[in-house]
Amino acid sequence: MVGQKVKEFFQIEYPILQAGFSGIDAKSVLPVCEEGGLGVLGVGLKSPEWLRGQLEEIQKNTQKPFGVEIFVHHPKIGEIFKVLLEKRVKFVFTDGGNPLPLFPYFESANIEVIPVVPTIRLAKKMEENGAKIVVLKGRESGAFTGIFPVFPMISLAKKILKIPLIVRGGIYDKMTAKVAFLLGADGIQIGTRLITTFESSFPQAYKQKIISAQSDDVKIILDFTNYPLSVIKNEFSERMEKLKEKNAFPEEVNFEKIFGEINLENVEEIPVFGGISAIAINELKSTKEIFKEIFEEATKDLEK
Repeated sequence: MVGQKVKEFFQIEYPILQAGFSGIDAKSVLPVCEEGGLGVLGVGLKSPEWLRGQLEEIQKNTQKPFGVEIFVHHPKIGEIFKVLLEKRVKFVFTDGGNPLPLFPYFESANIEVIPVVPTIRLAKKMEENGAKIVVLKGRESGAFTGIFPVFPMISLAKKILKIPLIVRGGIYDKMTAKVAFLLGADGIQIGTRLITTFESSFPQAYKQKIISAQSDDVKIILDFTNYPLSVIKNEFSERMEKLKEKNAFPEEVNFEKIFGEINLENVEEIPVFGGISAIAINELKSTKEIFKEIFEEATKDLEK
């Protein structure tokens, strides 16, 4: 059965997970949960109070499994962990740094930690240190992007890893999902496509930026820091490019203004997260329609 290990691990109907970009709130998580996937809340650099409120909204409105993605270098990571513990979050995804120092804390709290990593070497390292499942992200990913294209990595990763493999980057329709599963992925994690749904809480102007993106509108910015981002071209991305051109130090970038509690309505002044799939997404769809297309249609031939 396609994706069976991932479905059993998370107790979900489909092996489809939401990518927890910063800005993915409870209203965007709930439709994914209700359609049988794993909705994933994106903390970014938002406050512990924001996290607590979002978790309360999710837990009030669904009994289905969900996850939280955290930025491991959050300046208040201790308080973030306390909220996760208080609210009995079961699944935590880590991105943006080395999560290994956090493993003992998650283990002691009976929280399943799912590292999001950009290379096969790091995926294997996570496995050797006790991870039960891992996400391998590619250069195609939105927000924190990977280093290499994800699809060439899948079959090699499957030869090296013993734990289930979830892949992230460039997956948005039945064909890309089918390729991922054919290459051996146990599950897929989707970000850009699940922002551009009728149900997601992102403002219409934000969604429009993604669905109107052309081939040269997806940009990798801040690659002179340790946190390269894949975004849709706008005034913000052009300012970041100018910082790079003047050989700015990474310390000159105010990450709080990028991942903190920002106004998503002003789509020229913020990063509009989007991976390479943005150039192929040209309309909004319902979460239900996306799930049916991506999983049911993509896998019907694989399970014969």
